Amino acid sequence: MYDLHCHLLPAIDDGPADLETSLEMARMAVADGITTVACTPHIYPGVYENTAYGIRAAIRAFQCELDQRGIALRLVEGADVHLAPDLIEGIQAGRIPTIAGSRYLLLEPPHHVAPPRFEETVFDLMVAGLVPVITHPERLSWIETHFDLFERLAMRGAWMQITAGALTGRFGKRVKYWSERFVGDGMCMIIATDAHHPRRRPPCLMEAREAAGALVGGEEATNQVVIRPRGIVNDVPPSDLPAAALRTCPRDQRNANGPIRASVFGRLLGRKTGV
Repeated sequence: MYDLHCHLLPAIDDGPADLETSLEMARMAVADGITTVACTPHIYPGVYENTAYGIRAAIRAFQCELDQRGIALRLVEGADVHLAPDLIEGIQAGRIPTIAGSRYLLLEPPHHVAPPRFEETVFDLMVAGLVPVITHPERLSWIETHFDLFERLAMRGAWMQITAGALTGRFGKRVKYWSERFVGDGMCMIIATDAHHPRRRPPCLMEAREAAGALVGGEEATNQVVIRPRGIVNDVPPSDLPAAALRTCPRDQRNANGPIRASVFGRLLGRKTGV
């Protein structure tokens, strides 16, 4: 599996404070079946002033530590990027990294306040040739009043990343409900751990893969943790990757060909295709 949102690097943001904690998290990830991790520390002006150059240096150093200890984990670059007026300029200038140097960018909205012009900012990124991957919308305190905003963004081509622990109940019933809503409504393109700590926020994906499978089937769950994340790392265009699937229908509503599935685009247009 691929984990494309993970705070694994030591002493660079609010993730692990030291090397030993990072190594413990890396061993946990490997034991869980994760083979590739995007190291995505915060880039948050005024709080975490990380840059692509510093992140790459930290990844090189930590990859050496992993290799010396025989921990079979491949690291790629990235960042958990917060909104800023010069965001596109920073990406184009090389100060802000995308995931593995691809067209895909992790974009973290503010947790407690719906930002003005957020929809416009996301579209500006898309016009610039990027695919914004919006991180953990299910955990935002304002999701109840703005779910339609994320529906519009998904319909226009933005991607949503749901937190593994949200699907398994680590963040409570409210967040679990919204994570299942995103997954079941065909709006979750990838699942990632957003891990910060080996116990409080562990790097575990398998349980969430199984939880997603119960909602949308094993094939779509695999798409969320293997196929689409691998496509991101390889910079595959979104149109060449599988569309998201809808929640599996109750047995008495299935047609002869099996559960009904559709991309979010087809769902919003009222088109469903049986497979």
